[in-house]
Amino acid sequence: MKAPVGVILAGGQATRMGGGDKGLLTLGDRTLLAHVVERIAPQVADLCLNANGDAARFGAYGLPVVADSLPGFPGPLAGVLAGLDWAAAQGSDTLVSVAADTPFLPCDLVPRLLLTAEGQDRPLVLAATEGDTETRSAKGRLIRHPTFGLWPVALRDDLRAALEGGLKKVVLWTERHGGREAVFPDERAFFNVNTPEDLAQAEAML
Repeated sequence: MKAPVGVILAGGQATRMGGGDKGLLTLGDRTLLAHVVERIAPQVADLCLNANGDAARFGAYGLPVVADSLPGFPGPLAGVLAGLDWAAAQGSDTLVSVAADTPFLPCDLVPRLLLTAEGQDRPLVLAATEGDTETRSAKGRLIRHPTFGLWPVALRDDLRAALEGGLKKVVLWTERHGGREAVFPDERAFFNVNTPEDLAQAEAML
């Protein structure tokens, strides 16, 4: 399998942050997005950013910006679809997605996703961690992180049709196509910044 390309999902409306771009918030001496780029860029063959609105606000990052092709902010799967369309234009077979508000994402994300995908005709894998008391979930129960995944370009038209049909839950679609879970040992790696309190907690985690 060729090395996948990547998409950073930054197309949400950040309502719990009061709107705006969460990825442009400062964490330490850099933006959240800069932390994410630093971690994911070495793992993929090429990288784009999924965001809506004026792309110029991300000009400093030197990444191609791809907008949702579906109206009404239908969720992260629309960003994955935009990434898949971009990946197809690059001649790539697979895409890895990450979220723009997760500054501690695993530095071995892509190798683990690819390892889990071995033997799949259409590589489709979501990142997951095991539950614990800190997350108020049962120990041993897998918690999927659906914005972190390996996606086959071959299924992009199927995904488009599902989204146009009203699909909202990522897992419903991945299970339909035999998706797997790659289990990561450290749930903190998927800590995402949704609120000002989360940002303060992330500062403490640096």
